[in-house]
Amino acid sequence: GLFVWRLRSTGIQQIPCRFVHLYHVANNRLITFQYFNFLKRMYVTQCNKDLSQQAKPKSDSIVSPFRELQQLDQEKKVLHKVNPVSPVHQLWSETSNRNELREMKSAAEAEDSVILVGSEPKEDRQWKEMKLRLDDLPGILARLSKIKLTALVVSTASAGFAMAPVPFELTCFLLASLGTGLASCAANSINQFFEVPFDSNMNRTKNRPLVRGQISPLLAVCFAASCGIPGIALLTLGVNPLTGALGAFNIFLYTCCYTPLKRMSIANTWVGAVVGAIPPIMGWTAATGSLDAGALLLGGILYSWQFPHFNALSWGLREDYSRGGYCMMSVTHPGLCRRVALRHCLALIGLSAMAPVLDITTWTFPIISLPINLYISYLGFRFYRDADRSSSRKLFFCSLWHLPMLLLVMFTCKKSVLEKDDKGDLPGGSRDRAMEISLP
Repeated sequence: GLFVWRLRSTGIQQIPCRFVHLYHVANNRLITFQYFNFLKRMYVTQCNKDLSQQAKPKSDSIVSPFRELQQLDQEKKVLHKVNPVSPVHQLWSETSNRNELREMKSAAEAEDSVILVGSEPKEDRQWKEMKLRLDDLPGILARLSKIKLTALVVSTASAGFAMAPVPFELTCFLLASLGTGLASCAANSINQFFEVPFDSNMNRTKNRPLVRGQISPLLAVCFAASCGIPGIALLTLGVNPLTGALGAFNIFLYTCCYTPLKRMSIANTWVGAVVGAIPPIMGWTAATGSLDAGALLLGGILYSWQFPHFNALSWGLREDYSRGGYCMMSVTHPGLCRRVALRHCLALIGLSAMAPVLDITTWTFPIISLPINLYISYLGFRFYRDADRSSSRKLFFCSLWHLPMLLLVMFTCKKSVLEKDDKGDLPGGSRDRAMEISLP
């Protein structure tokens, strides 16, 4: 009897303590408890000094697209997930299972309603395998080979061929242009093959054929091999071995050096500038068969031109490059990016003045080209000073017309073959060909 009396007295004494404990928990943690352990009843209690009742409304089976306009004047209901505080594991497991079932049912109903509201069915929003059609294949391969960049490479190689101090040969020109274009297609295709995981993170490159799965990696590699091998063979056998060696070296430099360096060091910009400077040298060697000072000057002009062109382009794509994991000057060294662009804009003025010194053009070329070189230098200075998207965009668009204009002025001021023949400056066996043409 004494034991039963002791148990009842302690149980009665602990009831006020439980109320006090629950009151402190509610004030300290600022949470809502939905039931008391010893009463096993549901309550609406105080949360953040506001009385609120948690209720989940039913989801309509069919939701009208104009439903939101009708509910502008209605109160917005905010739903919070309330975790009950209970030391009893059995009650906790039962209530958690019920809540999970309710959430799964509401999620399923919400998904059905979204599908009914949406304009496209659920099957259209799923991942699909891209089917390749033969009609789309030429356009896909053109984007895989970066046809615009390839056209720029071929045009610079053609400029090098035209600036060579030898008579123009159409057959050699066509073979050199075709071989250079095929080599460029191969290099660009291999570059895209290596950069698929990184291109998928960039807005500028996320629609490339390999990223979207329009063609398989095997087809891309086969296309690169079918362009690279005939291109190098055409340059070596149809033109001369020196031009073929330069084409093979350029493919290696672009795919095996420049491509991995883009994610390792900012030195990739200088390596990429060397890659862009080789095509005009290839055009010169295709025409003359030798590597002269004129070829190096043309390569130097293309080398310096690429820094304002690419640095201005990369300045507006800094978010994309950082998202893709590329190590670019505009991302890691923005001050250096602007300084290098300005230096090479000024270097174009000095390189243009070197052309008549090396007896490639007349002295009118530095004078005529001075306004366009000063203009791009002015835009380079604006880019260096302001460092904003507007100045970088102006410098980039100026570089697009500056290069063809400079090469065109250089070609018009080129020294004729007869003048060089009188001085005896023609390289190698090109003097005999010039004599044959000059004879009546």
